[in-house]
Amino acid sequence: MTPFTSRTVYAAAHVVADPYADVAPGSPAAVDWDTTLAFRRHLWAHGLGVAEGMDTAQRGMGLDWAGAAELIRRSAAEARACGGLLVAGAGTDQLTGPAGLAGVHAAYEEQLALVESTGARPVLMASRALAAAARDADDYLAVCTDLLRQVSGPVILHWLGPMFDPALEGYWGSADLDTATDTLLKIIAEQPGKVDGVKVSLLDAEREVALRRRLPEGVRCYTGDDHHYPELIAGDEHGHSDALLGVLDPLAVPAARAMRLLDSGDTEGFQALLDPTVALARHLFAPPTRYYKTGVVFLAWLAGHQGHFTMVGGLQSARSLPHLERAYELAAALGLFPDPALARSRMEALRTVYGGAR
Repeated sequence: MTPFTSRTVYAAAHVVADPYADVAPGSPAAVDWDTTLAFRRHLWAHGLGVAEGMDTAQRGMGLDWAGAAELIRRSAAEARACGGLLVAGAGTDQLTGPAGLAGVHAAYEEQLALVESTGARPVLMASRALAAAARDADDYLAVCTDLLRQVSGPVILHWLGPMFDPALEGYWGSADLDTATDTLLKIIAEQPGKVDGVKVSLLDAEREVALRRRLPEGVRCYTGDDHHYPELIAGDEHGHSDALLGVLDPLAVPAARAMRLLDSGDTEGFQALLDPTVALARHLFAPPTRYYKTGVVFLAWLAGHQGHFTMVGGLQSARSLPHLERAYELAAALGLFPDPALARSRMEALRTVYGGAR
């Protein structure tokens, strides 16, 4: 299916573990490549782009850089074969200990080179190592502007709030978000033409709107706000947000329908379809927010996209049975399951395994 015309929309996609691999805690992830790539084809078939190797794919929470690099290579080959839109995360997660700014810079260079070699557009991911090494805003400015100087084409900058990763507190050199915003805008201004857009994941709709109104002409604001995405994508008289969202992984089908309505100019119809999904999204992304991946994979299992509820790093244990039961109820009410009987039977099986007999 052709991409949308009114907005650029990427779903950050999860990875599917190999449940029969004999892995130990701390060992590299065992990925079921066939099922993982089939899920990307599902997203492309509905017109969504894929954001590969992002935090939804458990970067730094089960998937190491070697696994992410292989994932990006394989997804890029699939994207070329079917004409799908693809961006991919370039970070510093190959670093295994403290690193100075030079080490952080070199790690970013390595990952940017890999992503660009596949033909995917890089997302310059928020880095725990940079947050630890940077002394102030000038350090962020120095590292990021030099990397932007080197890339062959425009990249997406990534502002991931501490609710998604506590190690990113004070990113861009300040815990004051107004000051941090000024630094981010200065980085963009220093290298005109090298930033396609900014993915903003702060779960603060007013702040995102304020930022997007200050972005230079031609620089997109990609909402990463999994709590307020319908209103941010719909926009206002001053503009709108595009999207790069983990919640679009389970919401691909209704989101695609809504986007086609928006393409036709039917903003009310768009919001009528997407607004009811927000309750599920806020449940999945409830604190501790970084464990939203568990709910995303759980819903993929219930929907029949994979045959098991096992995650790399054992992250299927990160949410409680009551949390998962509520996710099932909300998703079922939205009609997200192609085979409701299958979803119901899998939910009953999970209750038996996790909860035993009542």
